[in-house]
Amino acid sequence: MRQYTGNRVGLALVGLTLLGAGGYGWLRGRGLLFDLPRNAKVLPAEFARTLAADPWTLWLLAFAMLILAMLAVRWLLLSLGWGRRGAASGTGTAMLCVGLKGVDGLGRAGVRVADNGLRVALTCPSDADVGAVVTKLDQDIVGRIRREVRDDETPAVVRVHVRRQPAERR
Repeated sequence: MRQYTGNRVGLALVGLTLLGAGGYGWLRGRGLLFDLPRNAKVLPAEFARTLAADPWTLWLLAFAMLILAMLAVRWLLLSLGWGRRGAASGTGTAMLCVGLKGVDGLGRAGVRVADNGLRVALTCPSDADVGAVVTKLDQDIVGRIRREVRDDETPAVVRVHVRRQPAERR
């Protein structure tokens, strides 16, 4: 499973949980949900006595839930893309794609402009001549993108991902 698919599934689960909690709160606030009778047993008697005798267990549970909530919020923010550096550059991406016009099967290409430089990402097929692609990037294309987007002194990080060959069917 690709990372993006996992993030989307996780975001969908978080969204459904929040939607369910919000719907429950809304229905409960309008009085549309039934209330438990006073003599209903919500917790087992032994567990309730343990909680009443040792209140530190509730503090420990609350602290664990707080840590879990903070980790969930961090993951949620990173999944939404707040951890990415820089902004996508359509001009840089277009120049990258035009410069690599002769390479067949390019899957993904992108250029991001950050405060500390350029980030160029490229996905090649497994049968592409990676040496020629890297030479072309190094000699010609990255320099043009630098000049167009920023200046010649801007540092650039180029990430080339080569896809695996599909498994042979037997």
